[in-house]
Amino acid sequence: MATQKARGENIHPLELPPEKLRNLMDPAALDFDNTQSVEPLVGTTGQARAVDAIDFGLNIKTYGYNLFVAGPTGTGRNTTIRAYVENAAKNGSVPPDWCYVFNFRDPYRPSAISLPPGQGEMLAKDMDGFLETAKREIPRAFESENYEQRKREIQRELDAKREAISNELQQHAREQGFAIEATPIGIVTVPVINGKPLSREEFDSLPEQAKRVIQERSEKIEEEIRNALARSRKLEKDANERIRDLDKEVALFAVGHLLEFLMEKYRAFPKVEDYLAQVQEDMIEHIDDFRAPEKEAVQIPGLDHIKRDSTFDRYKVNVIINNKDARGAPVIVEHNPTYYNLFGRIDYRARLGALFTDFNMIKPGDIHRANGGYLILQARDVLLSLLSWDMLKRTLRSREAHIENIGEQYSPFPSATLRPEPIPIDVKVIIVGQPMIYHLLYDYDDDFRKLFKVRVDFDTEMPRTPENIHNYGAFISARCREAGLKHFDRTGVAKVVEYGSRLLEHQGKLSTRFLDIADIVTEASYWASRDNSAYVSARHVEEAIGHKEYRSNLIEQKVHELIAEGTLLISTEGAVPGQVNGLYILDLGDYYFGRPTRITARTSLGSAGMVNIERETKLSGRIHNKGFLILSSYLSEKFAQEKPLTLSAAVTFEQTYDEIEGDSASSTELYCLLSSLSGVPMRQNLAVTGSVNQRGEIQPVGGVTRKIEGFFDTCVTKGLTGDQGVLIPAANVKNLMLRDDVVNAVTQGKFHIYAVRTVDEGIEILTGLPSGMQKPDGTWEEGTVYYLVDKKLKQYADRAKEFGKLRELRGLLQKETETERAALPVRRRKKDIRSVSRR
Repeated sequence: MATQKARGENIHPLELPPEKLRNLMDPAALDFDNTQSVEPLVGTTGQARAVDAIDFGLNIKTYGYNLFVAGPTGTGRNTTIRAYVENAAKNGSVPPDWCYVFNFRDPYRPSAISLPPGQGEMLAKDMDGFLETAKREIPRAFESENYEQRKREIQRELDAKREAISNELQQHAREQGFAIEATPIGIVTVPVINGKPLSREEFDSLPEQAKRVIQERSEKIEEEIRNALARSRKLEKDANERIRDLDKEVALFAVGHLLEFLMEKYRAFPKVEDYLAQVQEDMIEHIDDFRAPEKEAVQIPGLDHIKRDSTFDRYKVNVIINNKDARGAPVIVEHNPTYYNLFGRIDYRARLGALFTDFNMIKPGDIHRANGGYLILQARDVLLSLLSWDMLKRTLRSREAHIENIGEQYSPFPSATLRPEPIPIDVKVIIVGQPMIYHLLYDYDDDFRKLFKVRVDFDTEMPRTPENIHNYGAFISARCREAGLKHFDRTGVAKVVEYGSRLLEHQGKLSTRFLDIADIVTEASYWASRDNSAYVSARHVEEAIGHKEYRSNLIEQKVHELIAEGTLLISTEGAVPGQVNGLYILDLGDYYFGRPTRITARTSLGSAGMVNIERETKLSGRIHNKGFLILSSYLSEKFAQEKPLTLSAAVTFEQTYDEIEGDSASSTELYCLLSSLSGVPMRQNLAVTGSVNQRGEIQPVGGVTRKIEGFFDTCVTKGLTGDQGVLIPAANVKNLMLRDDVVNAVTQGKFHIYAVRTVDEGIEILTGLPSGMQKPDGTWEEGTVYYLVDKKLKQYADRAKEFGKLRELRGLLQKETETERAALPVRRRKKDIRSVSRR
């Protein structure tokens, strides 16, 4: 009763009472005194659809069921997906280690070896220990007396056999009358007569028969020399083979037991066993690399060490993935998904002005670290990174992770470089991004729908139920604990709940943009600290909200200053025909507010029809154009059943210089047209928002709370008169979450908010006249707005008809004149023409 008295006795039936202007939260309805006693929220709340999709996507193991998490920023996408992924990873198995080793059969293609967790590092240590032992024991074995003695025996045996062959050859040559001499250019035979070598002159003086005999014997001796040399070389080769066998025996004696131990240790892994066998063969072939080298002069200092180090490096093991300390499946969150960070690289080292690489310089990427687990990426970052998106799709398609540098793919000339064996992968990729990115990829990327079959949609709102209100308190509790903030009492939590509804502009829902909620919680804690309060209460939350808006509403204040000084023409008193206050939202990104604007209409007789000035000047969006065209349809249905509309009407937003988009002012434009046609003035102390359909029904619009507050602030700036207010669609009542000062003004009868359902209701409030009812004969009730509109349009039609008759008569007269002129003699017409020319 007190409220009704304060607002006055004559309340319009469409005026909203204060209790419908917002949905306050009763702190007593909370089941806790402060958030210190509330269990912190784990995971998320109000995202049942998203949670169900996450659970499905993480548990299905079929190829292609990777996840795309879509939702606006601040809805807890990353926090939620990471919490669920980490929980799923705890129950997952630890993936194997992965190593790269030297491929002795194909040095340019290092081999990949998979081992159980922790055994990759063990193999690397075993090979390092084996290598150090080999480098120490092999030279020691070759320096032993036993080795030298056996080698000398082989050498003595070789020398004895070679000496025997030489003696046999010498004996046979003497029997044939020849001596064998070794010269710098080879072995030659010299004829001997009477124990003396025959000189060239003596040979030439011999008879021809004797020469031929000597020549034939010489050829036979040379053939025997060649055979003897071949036998000697074979003996030398056999001796070298025996020495190599001896070296192999000695080397195997020194380290063979270690290789046998390693083969036995890794017998369960055929690929490791094969690798160790290759190591053994290669060490035998390169046994000289392990023996104590003889000091030789080198042209470039340090070159011998480089060669020796590179030889020993091929026996090492490059462990690229070590899961020894892992607990469950890996979870990799990459915030900088460059090509190399995701897919690894092959490093190079500069030596003596050139670049070198080997399998030990192969580095893994996130795709390798996440193998057997989960990889979380941001969609925008992946798409902006050169080649990352294409390589990710190729990897998921082939289910293999290739390591290759970017330059190799675009080099105009092929180069000899490493081609590491690809590693098979089993990874669940989760991409987080905006819904728009999802739709673009789905429409334009053929691979996307095959590889990312699970869509996880995060909503921006949830019902304002007791459960979700309690979860709001649990979220505040978690935030306070996480950031070391002051806890909230029940009044503070209730005010945050109201703020969550205000963010959505919906009395029955709460915002799930927990980033914005967390900001208010943090800032309210700051103001409570400034106030030395033990807990954050409602007034601290209000203070935080007020300061947050104050930091961002500079443009809004400037607009009100322009209105106050008369630069922006806005009337809040009086009545004017064809003019009304419209409302629209000005969005600045981090802040948006409602701004009033003057909308005017001018009508006259003509054939131009309905003209949208914004459209003609290309300052109108498509949705606004659609809303404007609906006005023509509405007027035609209502007033052009017997006669066509013959008018020219222009409607515009005064003093707006940016593009107008949306149809929320279409009802306002229609009111202007009706007022201009009827000549009935409209109240300037009211502002209007709402779209209209062809049936004249007022449809809901967005931003209604901010629009009301924007006009209220304008009225406060110019002075409240007690009769000012706003017309809103009745369907938008549930979207009202107005400020305290607006609600207080309504309570005191200083401001009024009307909820209308039809154009008829709105025009009656704006003009003070009834809209009018149509009679059975098609005419309208006299003294109503529609009667006046119909009367004006009929006047336009009658005058247009008169003008039409006039044009028709003028056409007939012109035609008759032309016929008469055509009947005159040619000479007379020429005379008339000359007469006209002289005149």
